[in-house]
Amino acid sequence: MKVCFPYWGMEPLEVQDSALAAYLKPKISSEQNISANELIRRGLSQPVGVLPLRETVKPHYKILILVDDYTRMTPAHLILPEIEQELISAGVQQINITLLVASGTHRTMSEEEKRQKYGHRITAQYKILNHLWNKEEELIQLPSTKNGTEVWVNKILKEADFILGLGHIVPHRVSGFSGGAKIVQPGVCGGITTGQTHWLSALYEGSQIMGRIDNPIRNEINEVGIKAGLQYIVNPVLDGEGNIVRCFCGDPIKAFREGCKTSLDIFGAELEEPVDIVIADSYPADVELWQASKGIYSADLALKQGGVLIIITPCPEGISTEHPQIADIGYRPFKEVESMVHNSEIKDLTMAAHLVHVGRVIRDKGVGILVSPGIDREKTTKLGFKWAETPQKALELAFSIKGRNASVAVLKNGGEVMPLLSSKLKKSQTDIA
Repeated sequence: MKVCFPYWGMEPLEVQDSALAAYLKPKISSEQNISANELIRRGLSQPVGVLPLRETVKPHYKILILVDDYTRMTPAHLILPEIEQELISAGVQQINITLLVASGTHRTMSEEEKRQKYGHRITAQYKILNHLWNKEEELIQLPSTKNGTEVWVNKILKEADFILGLGHIVPHRVSGFSGGAKIVQPGVCGGITTGQTHWLSALYEGSQIMGRIDNPIRNEINEVGIKAGLQYIVNPVLDGEGNIVRCFCGDPIKAFREGCKTSLDIFGAELEEPVDIVIADSYPADVELWQASKGIYSADLALKQGGVLIIITPCPEGISTEHPQIADIGYRPFKEVESMVHNSEIKDLTMAAHLVHVGRVIRDKGVGILVSPGIDREKTTKLGFKWAETPQKALELAFSIKGRNASVAVLKNGGEVMPLLSSKLKKSQTDIA
């Protein structure tokens, strides 16, 4: 089988049919005869757990819309005009509508990125603010969660009468699924809050969190979101080609839970049993290794203990713009990172969690091979990966480690797809019912 990758200049590879155990990818929607705008309008007209937006907000309200950033596939340029129409129908004035980029600990967006993401007209007509997670003067502290997570959020949230979150729902290593109150935590929180929730996720294996609607991290995220004032969400679920399947709107908890069911149906891909070698791209999480690691987290669910993971990703911005220390520390076994956190050698808990999430796969569980034109051989090795120039050479290296009889699985859209072992598929579906 010839396997191609969604990256310019990346050579394809060939896998013998006898070795290929599975080719996993997200599903494609069958609702192609319905326009994206119609699906968005349906969601807005039939919200979950609350009245429609135009019946909820008042004309004098100051509206704050939290929007996800360049690292997410959400078609905000299609959704924002529909939200705008709902608000205008309620009598809200344009001057009272502000957008805040919920970038978490990512870098800020360029003006051109904003135009591409949110639409040229929206970008020109509305105030779009950047969230600066590491600027203490931009944050305010709210009461901690009942489990002790400190809650620091962007201070502009307290100036709004109504807060709406826009983001999409896909399986996620830290929170179970993206979407819902995740637009607040980590979207518009300070580093302390994000570090504490992410470090909590590091204490669990990926299979204990990813694709599970009820988990300790999501519970913290939901509580932070409600404390911060999130009142309404607009969360589409996309298919493997980026088309809107359904748009879930309304109560930040109830609408989100409904969306998770559709998300698992689209992105869950059945696998009979774990394999020796997993080959995964990181699409659409490609800009830097911090994001591209989503492909590693997905691959983890398909990989045998002692197996080899091959991650194919361009990473034009390198390893991590906002967390450059990763390049010096490298990915390490969980116990090593835990010790470094305990001894205050690592104070950035968000970064520590990332080191653990990757380290659990390429150090504790198996071997990682990285194919990335954006990260050179020296940096790759220092990170803890083996280096390969091309996907085909990476596969040959993997076979040299596991033997010619090794079983292989390929993950397309590795940054989104979620391998589900047949024995666990029904349980996962039950968990979110």
